[in-house]
Amino acid sequence: MIVRTEDVVRRSALSAEVVDVDPQETAEWLESLEAVLRIEGPERARFLLDALLGRARAAGIDGPSSIHTAYVNTVPKDQELPYPGNAAGRALERKIKSLVRWNAMAMVARANKTTNVGGHIATFASAATLYEVGFNHFFRGRTGHDHGDVIYFQGHASPGMYARAFLEGRLTETQLKNFRQELQPGGGLSSYPHPWLMPNFWQFPTVSMGLGPLMAIYQARFARYVEARGLADTAGSHVWAFIGDGECDEPETLGCIGVAAREKLDNLIFVINCNLQRLDGPVRGNGKIIQELEGTFRGAGWNVVKCIWGSDWDELLARDTSGALARRMMEVPDGEYQEYAYAAKKGKPELIRDKFFNTPELKALVADKTDDYLAGLKRGGHDPVKVFNAYRAALNHRGAPSVVLLKTVKGYGTSAEASNTAHQEKKVEFSLTAQERALAEAEALELKQAQELKGLRTFRDRFELPLSDPDLKKYKFYRPADDAPEMKYLHERRRALGGYQPARNTEFVPCQPPNPESFARTLQGTPAGKGQSTTLAWVTLMQHLMRDPNVGRLVVPIVPDEGQTFGLPPLYNQFGIYSLDGQRYVPVDKGTLTEYKEKPDGQIFQEGINEAGSMATFIAAGTAYSTFRVNTIPFYVYYSMFGFQRVGDLIWAAADSRCRGFLMGATAGRTTLNGEGLQHEDGHSHLAMLAVPTCRAYDPAWGYEMATVIEEGINRMFVRGEDLFYYLTIYNESYDMPAMPEGVRDGILKGLYPFKTVTPEGATHTVQLLGSGVILREVLRAQEILGSRYRVASTVYSATSYEELRRDAIECERLSRLHPDQPRKVPYVEQMLGTDTYVPVIASSDYMRAVPEQVASYLNNRLLALGTDGFGRSETRANLRRFFEIDAEHVTVAALHALAERGQLERAVVRQAIRDLGIDPERSAPWTV
Repeated sequence: MIVRTEDVVRRSALSAEVVDVDPQETAEWLESLEAVLRIEGPERARFLLDALLGRARAAGIDGPSSIHTAYVNTVPKDQELPYPGNAAGRALERKIKSLVRWNAMAMVARANKTTNVGGHIATFASAATLYEVGFNHFFRGRTGHDHGDVIYFQGHASPGMYARAFLEGRLTETQLKNFRQELQPGGGLSSYPHPWLMPNFWQFPTVSMGLGPLMAIYQARFARYVEARGLADTAGSHVWAFIGDGECDEPETLGCIGVAAREKLDNLIFVINCNLQRLDGPVRGNGKIIQELEGTFRGAGWNVVKCIWGSDWDELLARDTSGALARRMMEVPDGEYQEYAYAAKKGKPELIRDKFFNTPELKALVADKTDDYLAGLKRGGHDPVKVFNAYRAALNHRGAPSVVLLKTVKGYGTSAEASNTAHQEKKVEFSLTAQERALAEAEALELKQAQELKGLRTFRDRFELPLSDPDLKKYKFYRPADDAPEMKYLHERRRALGGYQPARNTEFVPCQPPNPESFARTLQGTPAGKGQSTTLAWVTLMQHLMRDPNVGRLVVPIVPDEGQTFGLPPLYNQFGIYSLDGQRYVPVDKGTLTEYKEKPDGQIFQEGINEAGSMATFIAAGTAYSTFRVNTIPFYVYYSMFGFQRVGDLIWAAADSRCRGFLMGATAGRTTLNGEGLQHEDGHSHLAMLAVPTCRAYDPAWGYEMATVIEEGINRMFVRGEDLFYYLTIYNESYDMPAMPEGVRDGILKGLYPFKTVTPEGATHTVQLLGSGVILREVLRAQEILGSRYRVASTVYSATSYEELRRDAIECERLSRLHPDQPRKVPYVEQMLGTDTYVPVIASSDYMRAVPEQVASYLNNRLLALGTDGFGRSETRANLRRFFEIDAEHVTVAALHALAERGQLERAVVRQAIRDLGIDPERSAPWTV
């Protein structure tokens, strides 16, 4: 019987510290297992083992832990398939990979030589084989109605993707020369994957570490969702996420892997490049990152494929009948493996024999091998045969997502190989011997130049590049002639796989505009005395919109376990919650109008308490117009406080991804969410959203305002194809909703319109009052007080979007500044409110003063803003609004004060009003307590 080393180690791990009381019986069981493996294969053996473990657990016997396996390749030598093609093809692939390596390195080095704009070499140097095997044999491109694969490329490896696209003729030499210099003539290349900057090339941004893996999980699930609902055929698409082992320290990287297993996402493959180093040192110097990750992923329910050792190790493992080598592989920490790689690079290969093969048994195993042979033993991630078989095993696995853990060397092939400084390396430079230094002096070369030239020559010779010394000195980019064998092979492989990668689809097919009838009820307002919150107005609108004959099927509601708070249960019953398994239980509310109904083709995503996952779903749905050619319209509703401050990085990634959709900041405002206090009360999300260039933020007070913005947003994003997304704050305070007045639509969308004017008899003074969201009602109450008590005339304006007013104002300012000979372009906010400095403007909102103050400088500084600066409190709405000084009484005093400041009113009137309205002028400012 032939027993593989891997099996010996695995069996010994299962039986550690246990005395075998019947060796003959044990041998019989093992021989039976060997027979099953030999005759019926590993799948049958796995089934039988699972069945045995299941029976043992049923009998009350704890099964052995299978969270870790031996530190050897998951795919053993005897189960490998030959590498595709023939020897000539393998040779061409190596040529292509070497050229990609060179052009990537040259691009970074050139950029740093003249501009010091940055760039990284080491990550791609370690991962080149991982990518090339994928490009040549796995990564499917888009062809016809086949959407191809979705690939999240590791951000720091971007030079390799550019270098390959250059060989393919998809990028020019000028663009490579302008790496990280995007404003140069002829165009340049962005530092990392950025669809906003390179919309034809990159699909998703990934270099904000952890976001790529997280988005990949929800992208894979969304692919299943659109297929289940009949919106797109995604059966042939796989999602690949390339990740660094150091990146796994980010909570976002591993935070949602349980979701992928629960959803059985066998269309998802994580590829983790385990070069054992993060930015400035070992990932797990005292441990083993591959084993740690294996345990994490296996424990979560993933299929784990380890690719640790290259083909050169197969002979040694075959000789190792006792398992001593495999045990030694397991016990050596990663910091020591880094030392071996560094020693081999620095010409000290004997260290490997002395330290790794450190017992008589191990020394005998390699007695016939030279030190240089041992130093040249490859890690699995640098061996195309091993990488191919690892990918194949992952791709063919069914029922669970797969992660491929590949061991590599950071900076492979460069002068900084395996050093702690590898990530910061921007050039190729080697130390000189005394003889080389003397030769350099004779040639009048400076020391740095000579070291650099030596490094370039070493790189060239190692990868057999067709470059002369003058070419090396100039970092000349190299692309073979179009009819060269390697170029023909390169294009043939991509044609066979459907097209080039990375590539983003820019062909937009608009959907039909929503039916105006879907918005009619919300525009009509509510009957007197039967008010509703803007949140419930939105839910009512969604009920109609999801039945819309033009866009209803495309609407994708997303909620993170707050559906009851937001009033969503009626939607659960009508449209269903998406669930891979449907509903295998009877819900406790069966038969009610709000039944919790899960369906395989449900329309709603119920994400649980998971804002990051919800945002990743929003990105997947909001980019499906490009990824899967379906205009899904996401509405992600959440506590507004838990928006940008919790998932701001993902919101920025959404903008970079050219994402479209609606973020609904519910239970909004710092005084409107009764009793929730500091943690939940939001007074700053509108300021945060101001930072996102493609976000259009609105704070509607009435249902018709919200409906108008949503209808316009759908038309702009999904009918006209604009790269925008919307943020709307909606509140949980109920009040009567008026019907939409005539002629206000443009003002709603531009951010400001007059809502009500009051001119009391005998009025001698005028103010302009701005309100937004629920605080508009406080401003209307202030208008009544000013008119009835102080005979001050006023117009109340609904300020639906200070951000839009600011956007228009800065565009007008810029146009006038750069065209001084043309008439001044007047901003819309100035058109609406005029320039009369005698008419003060008072603005109050449930947000910080800085929100309305965005437009102050465009109103001759006559705007006085009131806002909710400071921490929240647990209190009633009325008391909170008095505390933050944004209620009607404070708006009244602010208006009177502004008139007094202009000499239009005696200050004594203001003092008396403060007393009459019950305001304590000596109380501490709300932002100080």
